Amino acid sequence: VQLQASGGGLVQAGDSLRLSCSASGGTFTNYATGWFRQAPGKKREFVAGFDWSLSATYYEDSVKGRFAISRDNPTNTTYLQMNSLKPEDTAIYYCAAQPRDRYISVYSLAAYDYWGQGTQVTVSS
Repeated sequence: VQLQASGGGLVQAGDSLRLSCSASGGTFTNYATGWFRQAPGKKREFVAGFDWSLSATYYEDSVKGRFAISRDNPTNTTYLQMNSLKPEDTAIYYCAAQPRDRYISVYSLAAYDYWGQGTQVTVSS
């Protein structure tokens, strides 16, 4: 499956953005999807994701209550709604997918077989 992330940009603290991740080349409902981010000089980290059921969602502690992951299966798209953005949210955001029949973990980078190209989110103070 191929993933294409979009929707990043430059915003001010407190603003909102919605990232989109469009999937192609596979049956979308066969994959659990998630979002990760990588800030300059830091390791890529988990942000939000669906588990194998595609109904339970999980979030990194610093984004709980501000970010929301969703997916629209008919359009093969996963979204990340980001509200109340902070400068520390500045990073490249990546979407990722792992096959449900080989599901490992929602949190682990190594669990995901497929990655999008990333979209830059910059939050100014």
